[in-house]
Order: sequence, then C-alpha cells, then structure tokens
Amino acid sequence: MNTADLELFIRVADSGNITSAALELGISPATASAALKRLEQQLDNTLFVRSTRKLRLTDAGERYLPYCRRVIHELSEAQQALNDEKNEISGTLRLSVSSDFGRNLLLPWLDEFLADHPKLQVSLLAGDSLSDFYHDRIDMAVRYGKPEDSSLVAFPICETQRVLCASPDYLNCKGTPQHPHDLADHNCLLYFLGDRAYDQWTFRGKTGETYKINVRGDRICNDADFVHRWAVTGKGIAFKSRLDMIHDLNKGRIVTLLDNFQTETVQLWLVCPSRKQVTPAVILFREMLRKHCQALLNQP
Repeated sequence: MNTADLELFIRVADSGNITSAALELGISPATASAALKRLEQQLDNTLFVRSTRKLRLTDAGERYLPYCRRVIHELSEAQQALNDEKNEISGTLRLSVSSDFGRNLLLPWLDEFLADHPKLQVSLLAGDSLSDFYHDRIDMAVRYGKPEDSSLVAFPICETQRVLCASPDYLNCKGTPQHPHDLADHNCLLYFLGDRAYDQWTFRGKTGETYKINVRGDRICNDADFVHRWAVTGKGIAFKSRLDMIHDLNKGRIVTLLDNFQTETVQLWLVCPSRKQVTPAVILFREMLRKHCQALLNQP
C-alpha cells in the first residue's frame, strides 16, 4: 500500500475536498483523484460519497480512517527514531571483514561512515578465516556465502558473479583461453581456506553443459587479496567475485575471460551472532554497504 495515498486519503477526509488536499500536498487535483481511485480499487471498497461540492466518508471510509492515521503516525515516529539513532549512535563497532573486500572496497566507505558518525569507533579484524564471534568479540562479519549456522542472523547485501580474469600483459604473453578446458595450459592463481584449496572451477555452457575444471598454478595463498594482486600484476588467471575486481575491470588493469560461459552467483552477507547485536549502528552500516555495493554493480 502506497503511504502517499494514505496521506492523501487522510487530508481529503479532513478537508472534504480533493482540490484543497492536493494543494496541501503539492500535487494536481487530477493526480489526487487518480490516487484515491487507486486506493479504493486496492481495498475493493468505496471510501467517499461524491457530490458536486464536497466529499463525505462512507461507512467503510469511516472505519478505515483511524487505521490510516495510526499507520502514518507510527511511520513518522519510526522515521524520527531512525534519525535520532543516526545522530546519536556511539560506542565501538567490532567488525570482521574478508581481506580483499576490506582492503580494496570497504576502507573509503568506512572513512565516510565514521565521518558521518563521529561518536562511533570501529574495531576491524581483517582476514579470510572465519571469525569466532564470541572469542573475538565480533559484532558483525562481512562474508561471501550465506552462513550454514542457523543461529546466526544474516542480512544479504548484494549478489554478483564470479569472473575469470587476467591482466592484458598476461594474455599477451600466454594467450587467451577460449574454452574452460584451455585452463589446463594456464597458470591459475589459487586460494585456500583451512584445509581446502579452491582448485576446481565450474562453468556452464549456453546449452546447459557443465564443466568442472581442476586447475593448477605456481601460487596459492590463504589471503584472497594476494590472488587479486597477483592477477593485476600479470602472474596468472584468477577466478574472483566481480565485486572484488570491479575497480580493476573498470580501469582496464584486468579483463574478463570466457564471457560466453556462465559462472556461479555469489552473495555478500552481513552476519551477526544474534539479534542482540543488531543495533542501530549495525543497521546503518548494513544500509551503507548495500548502497555502495549496488552503486558499483549498477555500473556498465
């Protein structure tokens, strides 16, 4: 239900006149009339009895009016509460973030966030190993992939694709793969977490066939930012989140490969250990992340 339509309904009910209500809200009488009709269609009820001079509420309109007043009032209070919290948030926000995303994307956003909230401090734990929320006293973590632990509170931030990518210098020297099988002849930059090496890369062809390619190379690291930097400096081919590589893609330091093959979708999540940790500061931080990530992903 459009809250602007509800506000209009209240104004018309109070004045008994569409034109005066429309002038108060800065819209045309025709727009106001169409909005009232839309509201009545959505409710499947007639809200006003129309005469040549004045509108009068129907019985349905009389019953509906107090609920509308309550909704608008509570929304106004909620907005005010958020504004108050935005101005007053303070204390320390303890954040764990993956190395590549943290260093190459989050840092300037974090500067802006702290400038907007000068009473707030951030304690940052950067690294790809999964944090122990309780041992490390973490309020929230930014990670790719939805957590398997259902006791955690997870908020989706954005969705992106993995991209196969390399620098123009590497491709000029080693050639450009045309098919996933060609990766066997290339130096692939590998990442590992815990005991697992991510050395099997999956692609899907236009007709639905799946290629699971076991890759190898002369470099492997448990820090994804090393893989990122190796790719940019021409050391090999990386398989990374498009979001992590987006600045290098936009500036031509990296180009994507095998674009006629589909890759898996990955999601970025903000994770909290419990509802108790979902404070106003966390909510504001979540919205800041969503705004910046979507702005990047909406670029051509």
